[in-house]
Amino acid sequence: MFTLRKENQYLKIKDWHYTDRPREKLLLKGASSLTNAELLAILIGSGVKSMSAVDLAKHILLHYNSNLNKLSKSSIKELQNFKGIGKAKAITIASAFELAKRKFEISINSSPIVNCSQKAYNIIKPNLCDKITEEFWVILLNKSKKFIAKKLISKGGFSDTVVDPKIIFKQAFIENASNIILVHNHPSGNVNPSEDDIIMTNKLFHGAKILDLEIIDHIIFSDFEYFSFADEELI
Repeated sequence: MFTLRKENQYLKIKDWHYTDRPREKLLLKGASSLTNAELLAILIGSGVKSMSAVDLAKHILLHYNSNLNKLSKSSIKELQNFKGIGKAKAITIASAFELAKRKFEISINSSPIVNCSQKAYNIIKPNLCDKITEEFWVILLNKSKKFIAKKLISKGGFSDTVVDPKIIFKQAFIENASNIILVHNHPSGNVNPSEDDIIMTNKLFHGAKILDLEIIDHIIFSDFEYFSFADEELI
């Protein structure tokens, strides 16, 4: 049995301020605002005598040096060695980790590798087809060029749109992307890049380098064809 450290003072979670309670905090601010201990405490549900569910969760995490990977590999029997963790709670914890594992595997297996302009064009086509005004998008990829997300950066008029580099790079950092494909459409159907398109691409390319990001292509989109800066060796 893994022993618990004693607390000099103990305050039940129900006595905490409303916004500090894990469940209420999740509802108010979202799951990402919770610490690992708070998330684990929700799974545990209740603590033990003289220790709240959050303190119990902290104790469990401390045993594994806060390594969630090690915790996720614990057996039901091993989890039950912690005072306050019975079979039902151990099963709940194990089930949560198994769901996370399956979600990760699905995400990896379903993420296409975008290693050519045609694949990038196919990914963005549902978003830009039949648009009558210009839009600027980015396709975000990891180091292996696996698809992470596509993000709308700006909308414009019939012939141009304003692009803020800070927004592009911010999205890349939020999604933990390493490679970026720039995409914007020409509603006129003429996919040849303008002088402004070339200047903007070069500016973003060099700006990304400073931030340890890579602009690997810029695609000018129309409903039936596209222009790739990478294919034309302009990037």
